[in-house]
Parts: sequence; C-alpha cells; structure tokens
Amino acid sequence: MIRIITWNTQWGLGVDEQVDLKRLVDEARAIADFDVLCLQEISDNFPELKGNNGGNQFAEIAALLPDYTAIEGAALDIPGRSGGRSRFGNMILSRFPVAQVLRYTLPWEAAATRNMPRLLLEAVVEIPTGPLRVMTTHLEYSSDALRQAQVRGIREAHRTAYERTVTLRENGPGTYALFPTSPAAVLTGDFNMRPDDPVKQRISEPFDNGAPALLDAWQVTHVPTPHPPSFCLFEQSNGPPHCCDFIFVTEDLAPRISRIIYDQKTRASDHQPVLIELDM
Repeated sequence: MIRIITWNTQWGLGVDEQVDLKRLVDEARAIADFDVLCLQEISDNFPELKGNNGGNQFAEIAALLPDYTAIEGAALDIPGRSGGRSRFGNMILSRFPVAQVLRYTLPWEAAATRNMPRLLLEAVVEIPTGPLRVMTTHLEYSSDALRQAQVRGIREAHRTAYERTVTLRENGPGTYALFPTSPAAVLTGDFNMRPDDPVKQRISEPFDNGAPALLDAWQVTHVPTPHPPSFCLFEQSNGPPHCCDFIFVTEDLAPRISRIIYDQKTRASDHQPVLIELDM
C-alpha cells in the first residue's frame, strides 16, 4: 500500500494566524504514516506574507522529514525585497527513492486579474511494485481563463509523459541517461475550482493517444456523495466551505483505491489535507 497526502499549507499559517511548519508536519503524520507528501504554497524569503519570518520553508520542511527525498518546485522566482531571491511554489517529499523529476511551467496567459506563474511538479517515485508518477500543482485563484490554460498544460504534460512510455528514447551517458517512468500517475493539488466546474471536469476527459484518463479519486469511490469541504471550513472570508483540493488517479489505478479521506479536524492551514491509499 502507498499513502499519499496533499495539502495546501498557506505557508504554514494556521487558522490561529500562527505559522508553524512543525505543527503542519505533525498533523500530516497524525492523519497517516504517509509515503508521499505533496504540498502547495511553500515560501522562501517572503517575509511580507502574513506571519512569515522569511525563512526557506523548502529547507525547513526537508529538515523536519530527514528520511524523505525532498523535491522543490518554485513556480514564482523573483528578486527579494531585502536581497536574494524570493520563491513560492510546491513540494513533494517521498519515503521511496525518486528517479527523474520534471517541472512544467504551466501556461501563463495575459489576464487583468491579480495572478502569478503556476507550476506542475512531477516526481517518478520508485515504489516496490514499480515506478509511479506523482504530480502536484496549484492553479490560479482569480481567473477562469487562466485555469483553463493551466488545465491544458497539465493534460499536455500527462499526454507527453505517456508517449515517452510508448516510444522509449535512446539511452546514453550522463545527461542522456534513461530513467524509469510509467503511464500510471497520481495528480494532486489545489485546483481552485469546485467539483462541478466544467474546467475541472476537463481534466478527466479521454486522450486521443491512448494515455490513461485522470479520474477524480473521490468520485470514483463515493459517487453520488459530494466531496467534503477542503477550504473555508473554519474561516469564511473567501466564501462558504467548499471543495477545491482534489486527487486524480489514472484509470488503471482506480480499482486500487482503498481509501480517500478529507481531514475535517486540522486547523494548521486554511485548507484541509486529503489522503489517498492505494493497494500497490
């Protein structure tokens, strides 16, 4: 069995307005003895964020989980106000060995809203039964048009990843070395869309090249039960409680889902973490 948790951390800012990364990790561990942890909204050198001391959270979280391989995915990389670089993005931590890592900059089209670049972070995790592609992302909050473009980017990343499993490239030395990959994948993150959003549903549409479809794991196992809320559960300044955090699995993995839960207790972020367990 493999256990994966995804969580938008809000840089560790809890409902109590305290930033505490150790609390975040401890509460994730309390949910499950996770094998892979996918995180969004990790910051480095951003003291202007509420409650943030400006530290490198990528490094701090890696230090809290020394037995995991820590993969950084900074979508935003800009000059820091007090020097250095300020970064903001996603992170994957894996108990299992990690082969190749890919960072896809998602389409960033012109929009007059407040927005920023977004990233799809992919790590090939070498679980005992073989390689598994784990992806995590955080889509734009303010613009439906940008989310549409970003979903196209996610689908293209998955489509081409599948193509590379069908047509293997030539192996070679050094930078040309061939690493294991797989058509099987798990996609996690904060999609900033509600379950019935047509843009969100687009993620699960078939591919014309035979790539396995990405299915909403909750819908696979719980239809017609609605998704539990994952945002605004304890604080409603952004609207009533609703779900915008999802886990998708390729259709070949759907029969392997043994459990998916939305934690409704923790207040360590403004989002709730989601756990999936797969029999592998």
